[in-house]
Amino acid sequence: MATVKDFSVEERLTALVTLQKIESKLDEIQVLKGELPMEVSDLEDEIQGLHARQTRIEEEINGVNEFTAQKREIIKESEALVKKYEKQTENVKNSREFEAINKEIEMQQLEVKLAEKHIKDANEEIADKVVLLEKTKKAVAAKESVLNNKKGELDKIIVATEKEEKHFNKQSAEAREKVESRLLNSYDRIRKNYRNGLGVVPVERDACGGCFNAIPPQRQSEIKQRKKIIVCENCGRILVDADLTNSIEIK
Repeated sequence: MATVKDFSVEERLTALVTLQKIESKLDEIQVLKGELPMEVSDLEDEIQGLHARQTRIEEEINGVNEFTAQKREIIKESEALVKKYEKQTENVKNSREFEAINKEIEMQQLEVKLAEKHIKDANEEIADKVVLLEKTKKAVAAKESVLNNKKGELDKIIVATEKEEKHFNKQSAEAREKVESRLLNSYDRIRKNYRNGLGVVPVERDACGGCFNAIPPQRQSEIKQRKKIIVCENCGRILVDADLTNSIEIK
């Protein structure tokens, strides 16, 4: 970074105007991209969230399927026990033994009914989750289609402006080397404060080219002399004369 004494005020103003014009060109490229970078980023985040939801639903379905599989095993085991106990009733020796076996049969039959109810409820839950899963998959497909279109638009703009953007970024870096850090920080701060990114503006029709606030004749005379940095008392932008602005062309 060059020191203040290396450049006169006029040279610094010239560097600032040059920098502003270069970065306005870069701003124009960003305008071409519009909201596309943000839209692409938002869509990617949304799709990531939908994929996470899809994975969660699939895991839940798998969990319910495992649950129903366990219940089917219980039914098989209970039915096998019922057959075993029914066979044992053929060889009972007294009524007390017969009643004990019947109680075991009833208990296993209840286990079967309870397991069947659990399976029925689980199947209904799976059906609901399958519907939700299909909706989520369709949402993912729709969002991915939109994302691909947005990315395609953005990629075309990037390809069309890449060379130009690199060119202006290089010019911007070179122009910044001719501005002292304190002044550069002020310029950057002012640019961030305004949507149009104008930190340096000419005096046009006796007014600030940024906020259009009237500039007194004496102030205009000082601006034309280019002997000191002068800012607009209303908006804080750095003011330069129109002749200086018009003399600088950016290619």
